Amino acid sequence: MSHRTETIGIGPARYAAWRATTLGAVTDDIEQRLILDLMGELSGRTVLDAGCGDGAFACALASRGAEVTGVDPDRAMLAAARGRAAAAGLRTKFLEGRLERLPFPDASFDAVVAVTVLCFVPDAAAAVREMARVLRPGGRLVIGELGRWSLWAAVRRARGWLGSPTWKTARFRTAAELVALARQAQLSVTEIRGAVYYPPVGVLARLLSPADRWLGGLTTFGAAFLAIAATRMNDAREKRSCR
Repeated sequence: MSHRTETIGIGPARYAAWRATTLGAVTDDIEQRLILDLMGELSGRTVLDAGCGDGAFACALASRGAEVTGVDPDRAMLAAARGRAAAAGLRTKFLEGRLERLPFPDASFDAVVAVTVLCFVPDAAAAVREMARVLRPGGRLVIGELGRWSLWAAVRRARGWLGSPTWKTARFRTAAELVALARQAQLSVTEIRGAVYYPPVGVLARLLSPADRWLGGLTTFGAAFLAIAATRMNDAREKRSCR
């Protein structure tokens, strides 16, 4: 049993402490709105939250009418997720599992989402292939990740060099790298967006966040958060592309 989030020093209490700060609240709101925008209509759709953590985003999906299943390797996170969903009166399922070996049959979900997860997964390519495998033809995968070229990434890399268990092994990616991972899994990328262009300072986050969406439409350079949306091709197109 691998407790990924424990190994890198993240747990439910730390998530809660982050969201209680001004910086955390503003940043989480921007990231969540971007991911939800890329996911599109959710009512009645089956959605997998891959690497669901403490269930905050899974509950946001469920509150919008999605039939949500969350998967995570950390039992403490899963317990927090179940408690959060129960307190909100939401019907969700949370299962123990790793992204590289998802415990679901092929074509199980209408949509799959993974937010700030691949940066901590040793074999990101295998994880994306698994997420593509459990998508139904025409289904959508949305990935949100930490951008490489940002002040946030520089600060986190420095913390890793100084021994932080959270950032010591984390990998920050460019938009092109995320697109490549999706295409290697036979997915068609439909949209690429950036977010969180302000420095990691609470007062600046609140001051500069109104310009974030505008900047996201111009470039992904400097974005601390990157998101892509991709679609699984139908079987006929997959067969033609493999000839």
